[in-house]
Amino acid sequence: CVPLAPRLSAASMSVVEHVREMASAGLHSNVRLLSGLLLTMSGNNPELFSPSQKYQLLVYHADSLFHDKEYRNAVSKYTMALQQKKALSKTSKVRPSTGNAASTPQSQCLPSEIEVKYKMAECYTMLKQDKDAIAILDGIPSRQRTPKINMMLANLYKKAGQERSSVTSYKEVLRQCPLALDAILGLLSLSVKGAEVASMTINVIQSIPNLDWLSVWIKAYAFVHTGDNTRAINTICSLEKKSLLRDNVDLLGSLADLYFRAGDNKNSILKFEQAQMLDPYLIKGMDVYGYLLAREGRLEDVENLGCRLFNISDQHAEPWVVSGCHSFYSKRYSRALYLGAKAIQLNSNSVQALLLKGAALRNMGRVQEAIIHFREAIRLAPCRLDCYEGLIECYLASNSIREAMVMANNVYKTLGANAQTLTLLATVCLEDPVTQEKAKTLLDKALTQRPDYIKAVVKKAELLSREQKYEDGIALLRNALANQSDCVLHRILGDFLVAVNEYQEAMDQYSIALSLDPNDQKSLEGMQKMEKEESPTDATQEEDVDDMEGSGEEGDLEGSDSEAAQWADQEQWFGMQ
Repeated sequence: CVPLAPRLSAASMSVVEHVREMASAGLHSNVRLLSGLLLTMSGNNPELFSPSQKYQLLVYHADSLFHDKEYRNAVSKYTMALQQKKALSKTSKVRPSTGNAASTPQSQCLPSEIEVKYKMAECYTMLKQDKDAIAILDGIPSRQRTPKINMMLANLYKKAGQERSSVTSYKEVLRQCPLALDAILGLLSLSVKGAEVASMTINVIQSIPNLDWLSVWIKAYAFVHTGDNTRAINTICSLEKKSLLRDNVDLLGSLADLYFRAGDNKNSILKFEQAQMLDPYLIKGMDVYGYLLAREGRLEDVENLGCRLFNISDQHAEPWVVSGCHSFYSKRYSRALYLGAKAIQLNSNSVQALLLKGAALRNMGRVQEAIIHFREAIRLAPCRLDCYEGLIECYLASNSIREAMVMANNVYKTLGANAQTLTLLATVCLEDPVTQEKAKTLLDKALTQRPDYIKAVVKKAELLSREQKYEDGIALLRNALANQSDCVLHRILGDFLVAVNEYQEAMDQYSIALSLDPNDQKSLEGMQKMEKEESPTDATQEEDVDDMEGSGEEGDLEGSDSEAAQWADQEQWFGMQ
């Protein structure tokens, strides 16, 4: 604030002072009404208020509009305020000093021009006009940029792909505030070495007690952003076990996400549940949690999670993604598409929302549109394997095996030879008869590293089924199920047991699969097929019933792709009632 000597009468000053006091008190609706009236008076009588008073009124009025989320109107008033400030600066330069050193507490304190520009940038980001936001902040001289301005600039530069400028701004934030952890994460995400980032905080770590964990924290997230999931998990676990950081929700959420990236869904769900118990209002990461529950067939739990998240906030992407996962795994792809689009509208950087929308588009046959979404997800999260899996599935769905092979090889080279990348490459090799042997070698390597990795087990079983090596497949599946229970593995084991005429045990496996996921259609079909073979008369009756029902309820349930326009107009359905 810049104090200026009063120029008008005490009565005129008191009005502007009242507006300023109400603004400071957070009485935004009152400020909006009064400042609007006073600005109209000023327009009708330009001599009524001084240039500095009019500048203040414009800023306070714009602030109240910003609070009401009328961002375009706020930008307009902020622009007028800056123009008024420019005119004020010119007049103050030519006006001689009065020499009046006595300043009363009621003397004017002008709103900061830099703060006004920051608010304008906030408006532009809310309006998704990032270029305008960058332009207004770039206009502030470097020496006058506050930490929050540098932080906003860093994030905007990063989003625009201007990595060098982003790194410079993040470093400036750390220079001013060495404990700005989100700025540290920003630097690590831009491939700045962990040791370099740690050196920027070493002085504060050494000077403040109980901060020795920070260097380990930086090391852990350096591993996260280089895709070294195993070392990241081990490092965060060592932090989480320390008494002072035990039961930290952010660390548990990071662990859950890392287990998910490593393909360890069981531990991922466990960590998400622990974090949720500690913080019932937790939103961050719940989209991934909902996706994992949906994959396991726990659709009732997914529905409950979605409703709970909507009650917390419908202005975050996560509740929309969770409800979208429920729709997707209920085969309501149009609804999943709408919900994914809504989530992206709320947060264009939501990787899970992009994956949901991409998967819905793919299953609706709109493969090229799906490819665009998976590519954007890869840009935002280059270390997440599921982003690449979605894109490769699109390539395979459109018979672009060559593109799929190139992408799988790139992932293998970039993320390293682990069970997940080996399995992904093997999946593509299985599509080409020429590379069947290579697929077998890759899967054997993956299972040597992780014998319990479900995707590798499923693909190896698929290969053994093609070769009709059912006994080998049964042994593989029994071994995989020794320490875990999975719907798909039990169902495939049932299929293999049918192939070797072990019908009773096959029925048992289908039953276990359906108990884990009542919506698993293939297990249900396997069981029904066996029942029909056991009772030909009953089978004929069942076929008649199926013919009668074929165009009825089932058609209504899954024929929802024609309902897309309805869902766009019925937002009250989406867990917000």
